[in-house]
Amino acid sequence: MRADSTFYWAPRAWLGERWQHQVLLEAGANGHWQAICPGVAAPPVGAVVLQGPVMPGMVNAHSHAFQRAFAGLTERREGPHDDFWSWRERMYRVALRITPAQLRAVATHLYVELLRGGYTQVCEFHYLQHQPDGSAYADPLALAWSLVDAAAAAGIGLTLLPVLYERAGFTQPALRDEQRRFATSADSVWAAQRHIAGAARLLVNAGLAIHSLRAAAPASLQRLRTLAEDFDGPIHIHVAEQLQEVDDCVSATTARPVQWLAREGLLDPRWQLVHATHVTPAEIDAVAASGAAAVLCPSTEANLGDGLTDLPRWLASKTPLALGSDSHITRAWCEELRLLEYGQRLALRQRNVGAAPSQGQPATAARLFSHLSGGGAAAAGHRLWGLVPGARADLLVVDTQDHALLGVPDDHLLDALVFSSPGRPWRDVIVAGRFAIADHRHVGADRIGQDFAAAMQTLWAPSGA
Repeated sequence: MRADSTFYWAPRAWLGERWQHQVLLEAGANGHWQAICPGVAAPPVGAVVLQGPVMPGMVNAHSHAFQRAFAGLTERREGPHDDFWSWRERMYRVALRITPAQLRAVATHLYVELLRGGYTQVCEFHYLQHQPDGSAYADPLALAWSLVDAAAAAGIGLTLLPVLYERAGFTQPALRDEQRRFATSADSVWAAQRHIAGAARLLVNAGLAIHSLRAAAPASLQRLRTLAEDFDGPIHIHVAEQLQEVDDCVSATTARPVQWLAREGLLDPRWQLVHATHVTPAEIDAVAASGAAAVLCPSTEANLGDGLTDLPRWLASKTPLALGSDSHITRAWCEELRLLEYGQRLALRQRNVGAAPSQGQPATAARLFSHLSGGGAAAAGHRLWGLVPGARADLLVVDTQDHALLGVPDDHLLDALVFSSPGRPWRDVIVAGRFAIADHRHVGADRIGQDFAAAMQTLWAPSGA
């Protein structure tokens, strides 16, 4: 055994879309897997023996960390109508109030929760940029560094996505006053990406994002395209989340949002279309042909009443798909996958919509996990992901003694993880070869929780409610 490596031995591991037994995993000093060897009957001397089956970590491909500060606090309807747009007005109240220190406290607590939920990388769609009055901080990236520091304190990987956000709508060339903290240009977003990437912070990389077609003028999209011509990282955009957004785009451009992106030749394998809820079969086919991907956020799309995307068509098209928790009303990928499948079952009045027995994939959970786990790598800007040599050395150790998993047959473990009752399934979480969660404990959780509670008390004091 190499002296500069750490070796882990697991009784079972999810490799190549199936469980394999007696697996030895070697993590190099660089925090990446050097070798994965099934069929090693006994752990070598010095190997860390993992206390349960092992799975890859999941990428959370879409996060707005500050929105964790009002998860569960917008579930009352005070008037005759409530939808995404009325929810957005309530979101602005937090966005206009939160400080860099409070953002760090909220994000650190969230990122620990995401680790507990089985995520080892989070893509932060970061559009909160300026001081509450809209002026720049002395360091324009003050809020971005709060997120970087939060990820470091939690021990999670971070893909930071500075967001182009310059107007309130297709026919509104300027931002509304309550959007004043979001203002950016193509040049400032590109500069932010370069600065964050150049800082070379551990477990941090940087991509680009456009808030939406309604929030960025075509000329600015073309400018960002020119600046990023040689950039090979991810480019994220909210698209076709709401029917009103689709109708407004048609009125302004004569095309639907995804149709417009395809028509303008913008789509390529770097592009991650977040939500992509209201799309036609032709649009899905155009995305697949371009090599672009979609990021689905089932719990937030349900919470906001967005609607259901055409999951069977996405899967049949072989478009890469990734999973995000967006506004963080849930923070576990098992719950997101369950809701993704259940939404389809309710709409289609069928069971196991995500399965494909004709393709040798009869297990819904396995097919969805494999498809969305693979798509998460590109969304986060990682060339490799999972329990494969060269990928970052992340893994999840299943606690088979969790009440929801007791007595489950070995070959149905992933089915039960997704479709049995929510529990506490991850005993250990390893990121880049180091324990972030060990025996259900995060070393900083108590202090991090106290800081989060203090931030919440200030944010939701009567004067700011």
